[in-house]
Amino acid sequence: MPTLAYFAFLVLLCVLGTWQLSRSEEKRLFLEQQAQGAASEQIILLSNQNDIDTDKLRYKKTQATGYYDTAHQFLIDNQFSAGKVGYFVLTPFILKGETVGVLVNRGWLPLNPDRTVLPDVNFKDEPIVVSGRINHFPSVGLKLAGAEIPTNSWPSVIQVVDVNVLAKKLAYPLMPFQIELDKNQQSGFKREWQSMTVMLPEQHIAYAIQWFALAITLTILFIWYSYKKNDK
Repeated sequence: MPTLAYFAFLVLLCVLGTWQLSRSEEKRLFLEQQAQGAASEQIILLSNQNDIDTDKLRYKKTQATGYYDTAHQFLIDNQFSAGKVGYFVLTPFILKGETVGVLVNRGWLPLNPDRTVLPDVNFKDEPIVVSGRINHFPSVGLKLAGAEIPTNSWPSVIQVVDVNVLAKKLAYPLMPFQIELDKNQQSGFKREWQSMTVMLPEQHIAYAIQWFALAITLTILFIWYSYKKNDK
């Protein structure tokens, strides 16, 4: 029985240590991708770009010419900033001379104490050049059934972004990513775009070392226990 328990705990500790190492590598690649995107040349967004690889474009700086569709905006619900709940404001941006849009995240707004009162997100729509960085849409830990369905009114409230669903509501195609509006651009709200991960790669490595150290300690104790048992 002690032998079985030893091997069970040893495998568990080794698995936890290996998992922390894999997480460290994921975070390293994540930070490297952010740095490369920030240092890359600005991409001019065009509607005729085929086979868009959102993962490769992620964090790259971009610029687009066109106009906002201010009459049809979306509010992503349950978004937090400084411990307060609110919305991210997604405004469709129509590329110049095209009928293709891209959703521009104009930032965060706090939730009204009365949920039935939505924030005023309207502004003057005119030809403009938008600058920002390409990113995935905000994710959620647990997606509930129907979370991607927008409300009927405008601005329309959603829990999860599904560009196909939103494109159907807008009646024109959307690119499969968002543009996070630069802080120096007008017509935006609170913008503190994520630039770091919660835990650095080095921290994951430290945790991995702890798990492996516990595995070694457990092995030493098991060998000592076996020696004492056989010595009787």
